[in-house]
Amino acid sequence: MEYNTQRTQLHMPEYGRIIQQLVERCKELPTKEERSEMAMAIIDFMGQRNPQLRDEDNYKHKLWDHLFILAEYDLDVDSPYPFPTREQLAEKPKRMGYPKLQGDFKFYGKSILQLIEKAIELEPGDEKEALIEVIANNMKKSYNVYNKEHVTDDVIFRHLKELSENRLDLTGIESLEKSKIYYTSNSNSRNNSNNGRNNSNNGRSNSNTNNNKDQTNKRRHNNNHKNRK
Repeated sequence: MEYNTQRTQLHMPEYGRIIQQLVERCKELPTKEERSEMAMAIIDFMGQRNPQLRDEDNYKHKLWDHLFILAEYDLDVDSPYPFPTREQLAEKPKRMGYPKLQGDFKFYGKSILQLIEKAIELEPGDEKEALIEVIANNMKKSYNVYNKEHVTDDVIFRHLKELSENRLDLTGIESLEKSKIYYTSNSNSRNNSNNGRNNSNNGRSNSNTNNNKDQTNKRRHNNNHKNRK
């Protein structure tokens, strides 16, 4: 009986031992044409064993890279893609750059930083003032959600000045007018409330009118009955 400890090590266990044995057999073929033909068949078999790879971009290229890894970087065949080297595959990916917010301001998020940079680029005018107003109101919303407490405008202005590295300074004004979003929301609420009161008043008015009509009809009926007598 042959134990796994006595077999060659699996270079990519997800493909199983059968495919690795096929790769080893491919390496032993005498001519490059035969090896290339068998390599193409192995690639098709690998795609069937791992159909999830077909949903990825350039999945054929990945299969050829995997084939070369299974062959221990030693396979002389005609490939539609250049084979990677051992050093290239061992190279670690570059570290991703994450936006760095100061510790006290992390709850504002990356989008606020992007809006601040956009506001800085704009020329002075109504558009820039409107964007700064939106930024300040969104900062205030984020602050209240994260800290679960009310924040005054002067705190938001101070944070905006620090986040913009003193390029947006609103600390000299007392308060910031509410944005159009807030205004529209409050206006809609007031309009809905007024509409509700108007509908209620109309309902009471119609009810009173109907009651008056009923009483008038009753009096007319009684008078007609007396006259007939």
